[in-house]
Amino acid sequence: MQHRTTVAGLAGALVLSALAIPGTAQADDASGDIRITKVVVNGGKDIVLGTTDVKTFTIAVTATDDSGILTGNTFPILWHTPLPDGDYYGLAVPTDIAGTCVRQSVTTTTCTHTLKINPRIHPQDNTTAGTWTVRAHVQANDGDYLTRNSAGKAKVLRNSRLTVNASPEPVKKNKTITVTGALTRANWSTYKYGGYTKQPVKLQFRKKGTSAYKTLKTVTTDSKGLLKTTTKATADGYFRYSFAGTSTTPAVTSAGDYVDVK
Repeated sequence: MQHRTTVAGLAGALVLSALAIPGTAQADDASGDIRITKVVVNGGKDIVLGTTDVKTFTIAVTATDDSGILTGNTFPILWHTPLPDGDYYGLAVPTDIAGTCVRQSVTTTTCTHTLKINPRIHPQDNTTAGTWTVRAHVQANDGDYLTRNSAGKAKVLRNSRLTVNASPEPVKKNKTITVTGALTRANWSTYKYGGYTKQPVKLQFRKKGTSAYKTLKTVTTDSKGLLKTTTKATADGYFRYSFAGTSTTPAVTSAGDYVDVK
């Protein structure tokens, strides 16, 4: 399934020539002294996708030129590098071509565009989780233009979930309790959540009446993403698991599970 035709249905010849998605990296295309000074994706936050919900986000492009920026001709797209066989791309394009442009000064304008990513369409599969690239085109009132192949970066990540259960409860003081859990993440091929295997997860404890969790040990998920370890029950309090995240999956922390120590 190719996405190269998507842009064609959204913009005119100028945008087409400027933003055709390359199979390999292209050099920037520019004329004049127009510059892109800032690109912000999703307000600077990672884009986290589950298996069903469509994610709406923005790309804000700030450009400057001595003649001012021609509004309605700023156009960013978010794309991922090609898969090894060259057949697929992760690609998201604006839902509104013109965007919303705010002039910061006579020379500088910021145009904000709304985009959507559907986890069942745009990521293609799990190989596109990670860093995506913004390719942006801007044009000035005097005809200067710039298409920057790598105008910005953003992370598109597979949503993660983490559970915890400490038992038995209640338990006698200094007796052993077992703490189980599961670390799962969105699969963009099956549209289900699956176990995230061989990942380090911290077991943490917060004593009743205090506000801070302390790490007791690090536990590694098994071949199904499951967690299981034991520890001593020394006081009433809450046990939780905490995962730091990876380049493709965001950090996540479970809710605390309260254990009553007799």
